[in-house]
Parts: sequence; structure tokens; C-alpha cells
Amino acid sequence: MADAFKGNAVVGQSGGPTGVINASLVGVIEECRKHPEIGTLYGAVHAVAGMVKDDFIDLGKLSTETLETVAASPSSALGSSRDKPDAEYCRKIIEVFKKRKIRYFFYIGGNDSANTAHILNTVADETGYDIRSFHVPKTVDNDLLVTDHCPGYGTAAKFVACALMGDDLDNRALPGVKVDVIMGRHAGFLTAASALGKVREDDGPHLVYVPERPVSMDKFMSDVEGVYQKLGRCVIAVSEGICDSDRKTWAEKLAENAERDAHGNVQLSGTGALADFLAGQIKGKLKIKRVRADTFGYLQRSFAGLQSAVDVDEARRCGREAVKLATKHDNGSVAIKRTGNGKDYAVELFRTELKNVAEKTKSMPVEFINGADNGVTDAFVKYAMPLVGGLPKTEYLGTRPKV
Repeated sequence: MADAFKGNAVVGQSGGPTGVINASLVGVIEECRKHPEIGTLYGAVHAVAGMVKDDFIDLGKLSTETLETVAASPSSALGSSRDKPDAEYCRKIIEVFKKRKIRYFFYIGGNDSANTAHILNTVADETGYDIRSFHVPKTVDNDLLVTDHCPGYGTAAKFVACALMGDDLDNRALPGVKVDVIMGRHAGFLTAASALGKVREDDGPHLVYVPERPVSMDKFMSDVEGVYQKLGRCVIAVSEGICDSDRKTWAEKLAENAERDAHGNVQLSGTGALADFLAGQIKGKLKIKRVRADTFGYLQRSFAGLQSAVDVDEARRCGREAVKLATKHDNGSVAIKRTGNGKDYAVELFRTELKNVAEKTKSMPVEFINGADNGVTDAFVKYAMPLVGGLPKTEYLGTRPKV
């Protein structure tokens, strides 16, 4: 059995890209080079779709300079895939693994990716082919179980926070109502990050709506009207997965022929329908003339030059840790445990079973959402602020004493 733990390795990047998923890839590459029991490290082009087609590149030939550039680049350097493999799909992959003598499998992605790693590991066991299958966490939604937070979230949260800081200043200069629709199907962590840049008492976003709390149109209009009457303007951050009182998403109600992905999910971020709908409702019902709306879409997950230093460091560490754990265990997922906060922020990494992460999601804790269901609490800010790695300072002169 000793020889079973020697062999080649493959790494893939799955699902939606992030600003630091390549840092995790580089972490895997760096650590594999330190272990003589791991031979050639293959990079799967377009994840499992490439594996089943035997489409690989040799990652062992990349220079240190290239790796550093890759680590600083957003999106998935190897390409990604939304394929959801079943047992038969995985059996085809195992045949490719046998041909290439691949014994180590590293998959960087979210809960569906953890499930793929779990299925592949199970199928390999059933066919008598021993592999080490490890999941490296990644998601801008920050919705994986077990881990305190997910690599990819901190950088996306920094983008959202910075975008709202600028949007609020824009709204101050030309007052009105601004609606920003932000990623988050079931979890509101990313939308909540819109509030991280608030410094002044009247800074926006003034209203934040997350999927965890349904809101009726009447409640939404009442909230907007209240802020507008008080400040003469209103900036609103809305999760793409926000739902009505009946728990059905507004986006789904708007999409009569909703497009769905391979996992059966309705495409919520593909159009600006929700943003346009909300803007139209505000303009029509509240008779406010200046109402604008944006859908952030894919910009927030792969924006170049805006990595969180904390996030990129942790992503790289998770890649390295997956390789270390794979030399000792049959399978698993890397998870993050927070050991400090604020100026003393620190984390340690540990292994959890693939089944604990596969196809499961978590929501924002109750203590992160305010009592009015239209904002976040100080507890959330304390949780999320260390992950963005610092935000810029801004100033507005229009509220200074007149002379």
C-alpha cells in the first residue's frame, strides 16, 4: 500500500472565478514541488471538463516569475467549468487518472466542487483505484459550511465596499435614489460588505437587503421613502437573491422563462432586470425623479488590481495546506479557523471531511442583520473588516460650514 501514495497529481479550478483563486492554485503548485512522492502536477484545462477529455498542461515547468504573476491575476488561470459530474462522469475521469498515474486530486471551488471531489473519491474507492481527493475552498458568496470564511470573499467584499464608497459620493454630488444589485443567491455576506466603507453618519448604503430576510414591496417602499425624506437621497444595496414575503425571489418572479445553469439554479445576475424593476417601482410609486440602478454582475468577482492582501495570503496558504493534508489523509476539505480579531486577527487551517462541505450552504448569522431587516450590525463589520485588508479614505466637502 505504500506505493499507493506515490504518483502524479492534478489540480483544477471549478465554478465561478474569484480574485484570489489563482493564489490557491499557486499554493498547490509550490507545495507539490516539495514532496518527492508527488510526480508530475497536471493542470486540468476547464476543470472536470478537461479531465474527462484528457486535456492537461504540465504545471511543473512554470517559472517563479510566472507563478507570482498568476497569483496576482483574477479569474481562473486554468479555465473553469459548471459541469456537475455524476458517478458515470467520474468513472471516465478515473480511467484518465489511471492512464496518467494520477493519485492526487486537488479541486479548488465551492460546495459543488467539494461534492465533485467527494463523488470522485467514492467512485475511485469502488473501482479499487486509490486516490487522495482534496477540496480547496473558494467562493465570493462566503457560504461554505465549517470554515469561518472563504478565500475569494475578502477580495470581492473589498470591491463591493469600494464601489459603494464611490457610489455614495456620487449620490451626494447628484442626490437621488441609487440601487445596486450585488451577488448572493442564498447568503447575504457579499451584499452586507457594501456597508464596510461607511464612516460618516449619513454615509450610504442607507439600506441593505439580504436573502436571509424576505421583504415585501410595501416594506421596501416605506424604507426608501423614510430615508429619502430624511436625507434627500438614498443608496440601496440589494442581494440578487432577495425574496418577497412568500420566500420566492423577486428575480425569479420577473423571469417567466428563467435561464438555469447545470446545477438547476436560476440565473440571477445575467441581466439587469431586478435593478431596473426596483428603480421603476421607486420612481413610479414614490414619484422621485432621479432614480438610477446598477447590477454589479461578474465585475465583483474578477476585478484586476484590487486583491485583499489578507485574502490572497490565506488563499495561497489553503492551496499549500491541501497538499500537506493529502500526504496524510485519504480525502478532505481545507477549512479556516479564526484565532484572533481586529489588530490581532489571525487564522489557522484544518481538515474537515468532504461530506461536511459538499452541496451544503450557510447563511448569515442572525446577529449580523439589524432588527429592521434592512442593514447590518457592528458584529458583521467586526467579522468582515479584517478580511478586506484595508479600505481607502474619502472626503466630501459639501457638508462643511458655509462662509
